[in-house]
Amino acid sequence: MSGHFADDLTAAITDKHAPVCVGLDPSYDRLPVSIREKYGDDRVGAIREFCTEVIQTVAPIVPAVKPQIAYFEIYQAAGIELYFDMIALARTAGLMIIGDIKRGDIGSTAQAYARGHVSGKNCPDAVTVNGYFGADGLEPFIEEGNADGRGIFVLVRTSNPSGATVQDFADASGKKLYQHMAEQVAALGQGSLGSSGYSRVGAVVGATYPEEARRLREMMPEQIFLVPGYGAQGASAADCATAFKLDGTGAIVNASRSVIYAFDKNPDIDWRQAIRQAAGNFATDVAAAVF
Repeated sequence: MSGHFADDLTAAITDKHAPVCVGLDPSYDRLPVSIREKYGDDRVGAIREFCTEVIQTVAPIVPAVKPQIAYFEIYQAAGIELYFDMIALARTAGLMIIGDIKRGDIGSTAQAYARGHVSGKNCPDAVTVNGYFGADGLEPFIEEGNADGRGIFVLVRTSNPSGATVQDFADASGKKLYQHMAEQVAALGQGSLGSSGYSRVGAVVGATYPEEARRLREMMPEQIFLVPGYGAQGASAADCATAFKLDGTGAIVNASRSVIYAFDKNPDIDWRQAIRQAAGNFATDVAAAVF
């Protein structure tokens, strides 16, 4: 590892020829019946086994996983412990980890969030953050990541339908709010470029708005895009491809439910095999559209 998030992620994507990551969104009610029956009321134990199996199953296929902390926070202290345990497990499996925490605040509170989620060997390689507090809400995360080269992904253009009601708000010149945010992210990331040409400050840009993603790619040439929206949210691999540069670099596409719950649509095979097939198909589909 080089100690620079963007460089390491770019290398990991190249190594596996798979510009994708699998989201860990472990909802107890959707776990395989065999696991729920095994653990009974021990929901944390059930989710631990499920996530462990998912990580081990997808590790040979994808370069990264993205645990969504909300699904762990449900279980309070035990869930938070499990979240960090899964980060450690994924790292041991050779995966990079994007902690989907979407934290945002200012001053000392932002500093505290950053120390809890960016500093230290047990933290993920990058986290998602809400940039709508401005630069002083983001700088603590960047600064706390300096020692180990960790990164952040700033929300710019989200994949959910109602996001446009806020992010499309335009000023007198016609510039939309998400475009203004993109300019801020590009400027903020200039001080942390790696040898890959990409910054440790990346952007979340949803695949459900492919034309906007194409324009944002031009506005943020040094940012790696974390691209949600594939699969369950309806975006295709071709939609996702607009977030990449022509050389196939600059983005990583996430899929969560369509991969980790693939056994719902394949009840006749082992649930791990269903996840393995879905992860492979996901990686192949996106790679074909990008490379």
